[in-house]
Amino acid sequence: MDKTTLYLTDRCRFHLGSVPDAWQSWFDDSAWEEVTLPHDWSVTLPFSREYSSGTGYLAGGIGWYRIRISPDEAWKGKRISLVFDGVYKNSRVWCNSCYLGQRPNGYISFSYDITDRFCFDRDNVVAVSVDHRDLSDSRWFTGSGITRQVRLVVEEAVHPVYNGIFFTTPAVAKETAQASVSSEIVNATGQKAYVTVTNTLLDPQGLEAASQCADTVLEAYAAGTVSTSFPISSPALWAPGHPALYTLQTSLSYRLSDSADTVTSLADVQKVGIRSFSFDPDTGFFLNGEAMTFKGVCVHHDAGCLGGAVYPAVWRRRLTKLKAMGCNAIRMSHNPHMPQLYDLCDELGFLVMDEAFDEWEGPKNKWWQGHNVYPPRHQGYYLDFPQWHERDLTDLIRRDRNHPSVILWSIGNEIDYPNDPYCHPSFASMTGNNDANKPAQERQYNPERPNAERLAPLAAQLCAIAKKADPSRPVTLAAAFPELSAKIGFLDALDVAGYNYKEHLYQESHAAFPHKPFLGSENGHSLSAWKAVTDNPYISGQFLWTGIDYLGEAHGWPVHGSGAGLLTLAGFEKPGYYRRQSFWSDVPMLHLVTASADREQGEFTPVSERWNYPLGSDVAVKCYTNLPRAEFFLNGQSLGIHEKAADSDCIRLTVPFAPGTLQARAAADGKEITDSLSTTGCACQIRLACIADPQAGQPFQIEATLQDSLGNRVVDDSTRLFVRVENGRLLGLENGDLADVTDYRAPYRRAWRGQLLIYVAACREGESPVVTVSGEGVATASVILA
Repeated sequence: MDKTTLYLTDRCRFHLGSVPDAWQSWFDDSAWEEVTLPHDWSVTLPFSREYSSGTGYLAGGIGWYRIRISPDEAWKGKRISLVFDGVYKNSRVWCNSCYLGQRPNGYISFSYDITDRFCFDRDNVVAVSVDHRDLSDSRWFTGSGITRQVRLVVEEAVHPVYNGIFFTTPAVAKETAQASVSSEIVNATGQKAYVTVTNTLLDPQGLEAASQCADTVLEAYAAGTVSTSFPISSPALWAPGHPALYTLQTSLSYRLSDSADTVTSLADVQKVGIRSFSFDPDTGFFLNGEAMTFKGVCVHHDAGCLGGAVYPAVWRRRLTKLKAMGCNAIRMSHNPHMPQLYDLCDELGFLVMDEAFDEWEGPKNKWWQGHNVYPPRHQGYYLDFPQWHERDLTDLIRRDRNHPSVILWSIGNEIDYPNDPYCHPSFASMTGNNDANKPAQERQYNPERPNAERLAPLAAQLCAIAKKADPSRPVTLAAAFPELSAKIGFLDALDVAGYNYKEHLYQESHAAFPHKPFLGSENGHSLSAWKAVTDNPYISGQFLWTGIDYLGEAHGWPVHGSGAGLLTLAGFEKPGYYRRQSFWSDVPMLHLVTASADREQGEFTPVSERWNYPLGSDVAVKCYTNLPRAEFFLNGQSLGIHEKAADSDCIRLTVPFAPGTLQARAAADGKEITDSLSTTGCACQIRLACIADPQAGQPFQIEATLQDSLGNRVVDDSTRLFVRVENGRLLGLENGDLADVTDYRAPYRRAWRGQLLIYVAACREGESPVVTVSGEGVATASVILA
């Protein structure tokens, strides 16, 4: 039979709290809650300031899951495995009362073979214990539970090793490319197996582009590697502008030594891409031989009210907006993310920096009473790093190495952050990029702290592990304090050096390391930080902190997340989104924002998309645009043509307020581009716009917008909206307001900036959910989700 994959979403029960006997298959769980996987219990609990600010003031604890799997007679004689895409954290797994193993890392994917424990005469019970009592184990929200998908995989006794197929393109040109496939195959039988491995590549239209087979002999219970190689004529090259994907099919035919029968199966199918890339220390990054600059953003893994259990459709909506902004690269901060996110990056065309760790041997400060509020706590991955780092890093790379989007392995983020915990006698005092209000004594050299020189051999060790798992990609890390670490060998083993917020060191480091490429692995939103890329061709690009707001890393109650993003937690565009679009996008655009003139503060003046001010007051108007000039109009009267200064992030002008419409117009390629702001009245209606994903099991995302009688969005409105769902299930409400600590389980939430995002799941096939939204002073609105 062909390889079969079943997603275990239903027939799962959950209990929050310690239940020592729940691993036993005969345990009575009938009183437990029924949940759908993936599941994050932290966002089902109330916000409370008693919990850690670092992880968003949400609780953790101990949780138990019990999943029932009905047998299928067709599976007899096959190998059966359980694959977990991620369980946060300290998971322990049993199948039919038999212990399978543990995994401390909450972000890593792992697999267990349950063939010998699987029963065909009754339902099978998988029990999973999750221990997330250490709430101050992270600087950002982690979530709690089986936060990613669980799959049952059924395949033949001779089959590919888990993540054992490796596709590479060692030679790529426009006329032809050379592809290689390394297939690790295991013989799980007690007999010698004579195996033929066939790798077939289908082009983006589904037509066969190439095929090659190879034979091998595997001893009983042994594994081996089979390699094939083949040319591809006129390849469709993968790139952000045209992310062409091929399909790699791996088929196995085998005969056991005591049998004349041949077993044939389609053993694996996955999407791959054909592309080449390189980093040049003087001229930056090249993809398929063409120069390209990373216009990247960093992202964390949560989605507000959904916590860490995020659906691919949610990421698709977010990534689509980032793509429209001009973004072409994603940094997976600071841990492995859900596998489906990498699939989307392949499909939509994003270059990916895949990151493994935020700490190694040393524990970082974890703020639990507010950002930089002492004392910190020091729970975290460092406790597991010595025993698990090689396996965790290897498993990450083996899982993600066939994604054409992945072009860099990052072995760590800000491991060299000063005094956190490493220091060095060459600096009497060290200050990091995020040390506002840090006590003076915490900046001073302390010989009792770990010596930063320890970082160089650790970096070299991790680089070697990465190269062993994948010699085809370069290795990098995100350095926080290269003033020291660049001088003690921390960067020496890296293929590419990443700097966080150290643009002023680019020239000096380029001279000190003339053969090493550099990039901005984490950067602020200033125009100068972007010009440090455009003015220095040896810098391959930047990754903004961040693309999207995220839970955790909070500055103090009631704020429970970081507002560093260009999109809110609800995935709505902030004004800064359009500012960045004016830097990065080639599509002609302009966007108006305003602020009271007496609040003008330059580049980072707080602005909004509103035209409601006291009559006659002066208004600071900014027009974000990638065009050289625009003409402005107030109620149809021209305010003149204004130029964009070369050193400015926008066109600026001051306008005396008058009710009506402010408009900007510009010409591009013979077309008129416009944007406008209008004075709005009170909100009186709700507009509902549904975003549906065609893939089965994906939620509906409904954007609710408060409007005045003319249909204008009322950006200052915060009306509390009540949501009722029929023939469906309300998954959550997110407004993006990081100070709103309304219980995420509540069927109501205030709009923020006049908007609210509603997540709804269909309950039964063939029945369309109906969503009704109401609020005081506004007309009730309904939508049928089809």
